[in-house]
Amino acid sequence: MTFALVQTVGLTKRFDRTVALRGVDLTLRPGTCTLLLGHNGAGKSTLLGILATRLRPTRGDVLYGTTPWERVDAAVRGAIGLVPHAALLYGDLTAAENLNFYAKLHGLLEPAKRIREVLGEVGMLAEADRQVRTCSRGMLQRLSLARALLHGPKLLLLDEPFTGLDQESGERLLATLADYRGRGCILLVITHRPGPLATLCDQAVLLRAGRVGHETAGPFQPAELERLLLS
Repeated sequence: MTFALVQTVGLTKRFDRTVALRGVDLTLRPGTCTLLLGHNGAGKSTLLGILATRLRPTRGDVLYGTTPWERVDAAVRGAIGLVPHAALLYGDLTAAENLNFYAKLHGLLEPAKRIREVLGEVGMLAEADRQVRTCSRGMLQRLSLARALLHGPKLLLLDEPFTGLDQESGERLLATLADYRGRGCILLVITHRPGPLATLCDQAVLLRAGRVGHETAGPFQPAELERLLLS
């Protein structure tokens, strides 16, 4: 079973005495890009962790289509791609070996072909046989994106995806995200650099102390997103 629409309903997350999320209601639609903005500690990474099924909600729910968080299975998890701060890659393996490992986890039938495709999409095909521990920060970021795209996710969650990328790699990232958005993928992006995503995003959500402080629909101008981030 897979899903299209993703919704959070009264989503709350508490860590001991700290409340990271306070009743967050959010709707993520297929073929859209949502920017998640806010200062450090606003709850952005916590929300991403719950949507990725890596953290359990304290109260409220996440609906993947009609499937609630508590009933999420391997099919739903297999439709989610995540680019977190950590690359989630093995340093002693090559780029291609890392992707082959994840391809087996996802049960891909023709992994070699798909691995070449995603390495090409992120501009890392020439580095396929390079050990990950020798990669630059920007290379790791691109390879992490390739890992997240490998299985063709329906929901793609990205935490600061521009980290370590030069201008050319940043432009390639935007083109790749636009392509997957055009295929109907749901994109949710945490960023402190919203300007480059202005033409791509359909809505911007500002979190303040775990609550939705502001939510607005695009189209946007880069300066408008920068002002929202600083508000």
